Amino acid sequence: MKLENLISKNQVLFNLKAKNKTEALEEMAKSFNQDIINDYEKFINDLKAREELGHTSLEEGVATPHAKSSSVNKPALLVATSKDGIDFSEGEEKPSKVFFMIAVPENEANLHIDILTKLADIIGDEDKINDLVNASTYEEIIELIKGNENEKTNETFEDPEKYVVAVTACPTGIAHTFMARDALVKAAREMGVKIKVETNGTDGRKNEITQEDLKNAKGVILAINKSVNEERFNGHKVIKVSAKDGINKAKQLIQDILDGKGEIANFEGNSKTASIASNDSKKLYNHLMSGVSYMLPLVISGGILIAIAFLVDSLMGNSNVGGGFGSTAPLAASFMTIGKAAFGLFVPILGGYIAYSIGEKSALTAGLVAGSLAASQGSGFLGALAGGLFAGYLTKAYSKYTRNISDKLRGINLILFIPVITVLITGFAMLLVLNPITNYLNVALTNFLNNMSGTSRVLLGLVLGSMMAVDMGGPINKAAYVFGTGTLEASLATGGSSAMAAVMAGGMVPPLAIALATTIFKNKYNKEDREAGLSNYIMGLSFITEGAIPFAAANPLRVLPGCIIGSGIAGALTMFYNIKIPAPHGGILVMLLSSNFFLYLMAIILGSIVGALILGLSKKSE
Repeated sequence: MKLENLISKNQVLFNLKAKNKTEALEEMAKSFNQDIINDYEKFINDLKAREELGHTSLEEGVATPHAKSSSVNKPALLVATSKDGIDFSEGEEKPSKVFFMIAVPENEANLHIDILTKLADIIGDEDKINDLVNASTYEEIIELIKGNENEKTNETFEDPEKYVVAVTACPTGIAHTFMARDALVKAAREMGVKIKVETNGTDGRKNEITQEDLKNAKGVILAINKSVNEERFNGHKVIKVSAKDGINKAKQLIQDILDGKGEIANFEGNSKTASIASNDSKKLYNHLMSGVSYMLPLVISGGILIAIAFLVDSLMGNSNVGGGFGSTAPLAASFMTIGKAAFGLFVPILGGYIAYSIGEKSALTAGLVAGSLAASQGSGFLGALAGGLFAGYLTKAYSKYTRNISDKLRGINLILFIPVITVLITGFAMLLVLNPITNYLNVALTNFLNNMSGTSRVLLGLVLGSMMAVDMGGPINKAAYVFGTGTLEASLATGGSSAMAAVMAGGMVPPLAIALATTIFKNKYNKEDREAGLSNYIMGLSFITEGAIPFAAANPLRVLPGCIIGSGIAGALTMFYNIKIPAPHGGILVMLLSSNFFLYLMAIILGSIVGALILGLSKKSE
């Protein structure tokens, strides 16, 4: 596929009339012929939707708006210029003067990536960008693009003994990943150096560096802005920089490797190589997010099915059955059984895949056991976080110290020794350290609440509501919930428990606050977060606090304070209004049975709004 074959004469626009991003998208989109675009409005909406995920403006003064859409009949490329430039990034990058708009049919999975890859060398060449801006004819544009492709087909290496390997990666996995690759390849060609560049892009790891490559190479260039598998380079000379430096300093990086300036890599925390080790907090964040990504489907599916069980029982007139609510009617019981089965897996899966992210496949077993013990012993998702991290780093350390084991023992080490030893040590760590501490905390908190209940109703509501948001299903949350349910039996004759009402209000706020934040501050959240936010409306209204866990686990220092404050306000207001409920679960369905539905709803809404504002205002745009 040659780029010039995708560009017809009407798909080259000189000096766009548009003054802003929206106008530019519409002007460019409407320049495609109808044999390419069958629905201009849908194509423009798809372009805008892609921009909402993250702007397509690059720091080189180029923008690459693109969309895979059912409105596209066949692939096409449009080239446009603007001498004054148009802001495509809300000030994050300089105004764009050259635009490559890519239209790809919906069924073409990676074609837009292939096109962007071919454009990468042009985008990274300042002289070519200037030539494009100053071009005045269709023929000039085509010659510039054809010239670039012709150049790339003539790669030769004068000295194969000078061999360098490199890895490129950027957060989006598209433009800068391939621009850095092309810059390094071009620089190596001009320097007479042989190079192999591995790309970690949206389409996966390509041109992967092998152990044979590492054996023959003078060193490794890591031009990356995201996590890649770095430990394979341990023991080899490495220079680690950003993808941008891979583009702008390609020759210097290659020369530094040839001059032996790289450091011997040890990506497991050796202080002598701290300059090339990944940021610890970012590593930890990636490990937590790995566990969260596997856990999320279980939280959503289980939580929603449990909510349906409560709905069915309410419609069947079983709202006042106490602890049997949600499982009394046969259909409700079926939903509850399935929902709890899914829900019961999320804590073990969280621990397992945090460990997997750290220690890879060998750590998965110990991580799952840590998560299972956290669930069964009452430490909840916080116990799974700690257990998963412990299991992962334990397995990683064990693997490091046994990597020189003889070939005869290597197989039995992987199959027998690693799982047995790591599961045993992790299990004892959970049983002897984490879970006993958690149980002690549970008892202490329950006693504290019992001693407090007669002093200040509003303060009690504040504390109970706040506790529901601290660990969202963990020991602190459970202590508040157990206290609330413990007050139900003696209060049913008088309309229910006000402590239980405060507990449920506090538990509903975190997912609702997150849902509101992702809606109100949608420019600060990516598409995945916004979709998870929508499910949190259902979770929150159903009193499924765990819907907020993925957000809290990813960034606890920012998310938890907003949730705790919002939940505390809701709990305090509930106690202030002396609202009572007759059941321990059910969310909005049980709220309808409360002593004052509207005041109860208002307390939860106010707490959720406060929480959402704190979450949104404290978060940086993505």
